[in-house]
Amino acid sequence: MKKIYANATEALDGVLTDGMMIAAGGFGLCGIPELLLEAIKDSGAQDLTFASNNAGVDDFGIGILLQTKQVKKMISSYVGENAEFMRQYLAGELELEFNPQGTLAERMRAGGAGIPGFYTKTGVGTVIAEGKEHKDFDGETYIMEEGIFADLAIVKAWKADDTGNLIFRKTARNFNVPAATCGKICIAEVEEIVPRGSLDPDAIHLPGIYVHRIIQGEHEKRIEQRTTRQKEEE
Repeated sequence: MKKIYANATEALDGVLTDGMMIAAGGFGLCGIPELLLEAIKDSGAQDLTFASNNAGVDDFGIGILLQTKQVKKMISSYVGENAEFMRQYLAGELELEFNPQGTLAERMRAGGAGIPGFYTKTGVGTVIAEGKEHKDFDGETYIMEEGIFADLAIVKAWKADDTGNLIFRKTARNFNVPAATCGKICIAEVEEIVPRGSLDPDAIHLPGIYVHRIIQGEHEKRIEQRTTRQKEEE
């Protein structure tokens, strides 16, 4: 089965549709599938729901899809650093489902494991718990969260072989692994594709069984925020 595609547009062909739910890897601007996001923007797909830790910034990541108003709903943990996100939400133009960060990661992981729901103490007694089932275990109250089952997962990895085995580089692993597993179809963009058998099996972070399509491309490694201090005078 062919897994390697020439570019992001080809990899999305026949997969991307209006109204679908997409699970996207990344944390801030680290490990985001920027090439696939750009191709989704160019496709013109509308009414998309994104499950992602955050929505990028105004001109990068999922932020570029907010600018073109292709996103109907965000399922996220953090919505800072994006003025257009804030504007659309406050104007009632964008649906938002807030999730505590660990809950969002576990919802993706649960979906990838075929688990429809789980109980957690996180969010009990807050607006997060409104409308959700409550259950007591050993005198402690928990709320039920549902697993995320996405139509498509898009992720960014460091290396892949032609069977789709992936290695992520350091903190860029972040949400990429759980996002990849919860999609019916997973497309990975990588910095390098290596020959089959050249990856140490013990170093593989995501087995190729989860990955359906792969592209290789150049990536822009942005720093979201840089804090420096003045050099002390000698």
